Amino acid sequence: MGFADQRFNVNLSILFTELPLLERPAAAAAAGFTAVELWWPWADSPTPEQSELDALRGAIRDAGVRLTGLNLYAGRLPGPDRGALSVPGEESERFRANVDVAAGFAESLGCTALNALYGNRVDGVDPAEQDALALENLALAARAADRIGAILLIEALNAPESPRYPLVSAPAAVDVVDKVNAATGLDNARFLMDLYHLAMNGEDLPQVIERYAARTGHVQIADSPGRGAPGTGSLPLEDLLDRLREAGYDGWVGLEYKPGDRTGAEAFDWLPREAR
Repeated sequence: MGFADQRFNVNLSILFTELPLLERPAAAAAAGFTAVELWWPWADSPTPEQSELDALRGAIRDAGVRLTGLNLYAGRLPGPDRGALSVPGEESERFRANVDVAAGFAESLGCTALNALYGNRVDGVDPAEQDALALENLALAARAADRIGAILLIEALNAPESPRYPLVSAPAAVDVVDKVNAATGLDNARFLMDLYHLAMNGEDLPQVIERYAARTGHVQIADSPGRGAPGTGSLPLEDLLDRLREAGYDGWVGLEYKPGDRTGAEAFDWLPREAR
């Protein structure tokens, strides 16, 4: 087993960023990848102009790559925000306005995974109030995902880098998955297992894999520390991905790491071309 036995896609919101957005799908294809994923590309606009949506859709189609994952509107990302759906007021409304737009864009490209980042805690707001709002908005998103035959992903981040984000462990994220599935009855919410974030939280990764592989809808990787390419840190990523395969996970593995001072095209020397 090993890296050659996995299905990797490349996240165009953190890799190939030296290029304009519309040039990144073709760059990923030139590097040998057949699939890509994205954070919501318009951080300031949950409802961009149709011409912008059409241009990105065309760039992905023209490159001949598949869009396998898309974040719903999450505020300023990268930046200080970690989602919008639990933030009362304007941000929550922006998330709701985005749901059908993002789902429609995903459906047009055959994308079957939507990621909904939970959002930071807000000073002066009762966490229970935020959690109730989050469940309402996540149920809305799960229903939209169901309409296009997609799953809804719930992600744990890491406490050192996201101290105001409440889902900073695998059990915390899976608990929200369970609540969303109970609220909708659709059973289409799944855990997004990001091995970098879980490692940064100090979690026992083999145990997390054993407990939650069957509940996992997507996996993302970066090495730790540093969030660089595999081999730049100390995580045994090859072994961990083998464990996931053995536990039954056969989905995509998203490459969501920082390339350092290398261009996106140079950031994959650890991965045989035939495995991309």
